[in-house]
Amino acid sequence: ALRMKAEAIETDVQLTKDNIPVLIHDEQVKRTTNSYGYIKDYHLAELKQLDAGSWFSKKFAGATILTLEEFLQWMSDTPLHLHLELKNNKIDYMYLEPIVFELLNQYNVVDRTTISTFNPKSVQRFSQLSSTIEIGLLTSRKINNLARYAKELGAKAIHVKYRLLNKALIQKCQQEDMRVRVYTVNHFSPMMRCFRLGCDGIFTDVP
Repeated sequence: ALRMKAEAIETDVQLTKDNIPVLIHDEQVKRTTNSYGYIKDYHLAELKQLDAGSWFSKKFAGATILTLEEFLQWMSDTPLHLHLELKNNKIDYMYLEPIVFELLNQYNVVDRTTISTFNPKSVQRFSQLSSTIEIGLLTSRKINNLARYAKELGAKAIHVKYRLLNKALIQKCQQEDMRVRVYTVNHFSPMMRCFRLGCDGIFTDVP
């Protein structure tokens, strides 16, 4: 992301059995490691024994799952903005929000971090921890008056699937002072449509 001059990086965080936040998309390790089972059932030391690179390419054999702290140690010395998705819509990890918030404070990156989640209760919990950090509600579903709904939860942004994007949504979000970002946009034409409509950002694999 840094080499490709992206302005921000998006990654996902979940909790281990010993309450250590780690960066991984799936709730289970089967797809991207040489083992199986849920992240929540592994201690960090056990997760660190897994090969999380070979599934992608032989040259990444032996790569391990990163902790959020390991990532922040690297990121804090870059100009990147962080979009951190709390993966707690399927497993609502207890204490995920305060644990993550404490680490963001520790590494002094709160002012360049956006938290996002599909979990409305998590939006509410995080907004109670901080009135300054930007929280985005993620959704792939059509919700009546989405901008107002997200604002009432405590969100300051909405992150929507591309098919939900339209001019009316942008206008309502502007009225509510709500930022709009769109995922996952990997082709030129939809990118240009996002920009023409006035989106605040896009999530893409090809910055």
